[in-house]
Amino acid sequence: MECDILIIGGGVAGLSAAAEIAPSASVILVEAEDSLAYHASARSAALYEPYYGPPAITELSLASRASLENAGVLSARGMMVVASAGEQAAFAADMAAMHLRDITPDEAAALFPALDPGRIALAGHGDHAWDIDTDQLVQSFARKARSHGATIITRAGLTGLRRQGSAWQAITREGPIAARMVINAAGAWADAIGRMAGLAPIGLVPHRRSMARIAAPGGLDPAAWPMVIGAGEKWYAKPDAGALIVSPADADAVEPHDAWADDMVLAEGLARYEALSRFQVERLLASWAGLRTFSPDGTPIYGRDAAEPSFLWFAGQGGYGFQSAPAAARFIADIALGRGVDRALGALLSPARFAR
Repeated sequence: MECDILIIGGGVAGLSAAAEIAPSASVILVEAEDSLAYHASARSAALYEPYYGPPAITELSLASRASLENAGVLSARGMMVVASAGEQAAFAADMAAMHLRDITPDEAAALFPALDPGRIALAGHGDHAWDIDTDQLVQSFARKARSHGATIITRAGLTGLRRQGSAWQAITREGPIAARMVINAAGAWADAIGRMAGLAPIGLVPHRRSMARIAAPGGLDPAAWPMVIGAGEKWYAKPDAGALIVSPADADAVEPHDAWADDMVLAEGLARYEALSRFQVERLLASWAGLRTFSPDGTPIYGRDAAEPSFLWFAGQGGYGFQSAPAAARFIADIALGRGVDRALGALLSPARFAR
């Protein structure tokens, strides 16, 4: 098989890039797993909060809102931060970063009735946060890519990748592929793909994020409750189909793998949630974990490799991939297709910012 651009990775990054590039160039996307969006993309908390993340992510997230609204994947949720005594500094930082307004503990408990206002010292709230229908968004990117001729292949893990003459030669479980350009959207495995291509790694590190699904506390209906975060992001809870997702907001560095939740870490996070709640967690309905991959400075790596311009990095989204996907895809497509990009944003995202 041959194409103009080979995209490695079938999560939201790779699929959104394929959707943007396919109208202008021939694209083959390969995914190692049996299904698309299997790892980080399938295990996201799925919230659009445009002020959550470093400056480059905030810019891309704000630029993505219209596209997400037009795709019909956003629904009202809201965001709240709560703090106990002694967490004033962390609370103030969260309030400023996420543009929230002060509310009273009683108002917080009215919005999220599982909370105990007597245990809350400080609270803040904002309406500018929406749930993202991640499955619908992933499928819309895949449909758009295919409608413009892109080939999407699952169960096609790479076993070799090298530059030979004017083209890249990729060896996959589904056969060889020749491409003039490669976009590395392999998430937690992006540095491994870079090494396979003979390039220096960026220093991308996957971090585990654990989740527990619990029954709606006290038989209450949480459908209209906001997402609530413990100050300093020590835990969070979010309504999910009549239940709650509670996370310890862990960020333990791990090797790339099919992640699973750590029971002790989950227990610690649930205890932090219970410390401000009127209810104890009696049992888990389910638990899982995903990988959030970060660059050394926490900002994604989008752009041409400093040593090999035909190899583009599109990785390190951390936990911000879905909320910034439309604008991020346009950015990487503009680079791949030789169109201009904003220089300031390009400098923030460029792989060249790391000495390698």
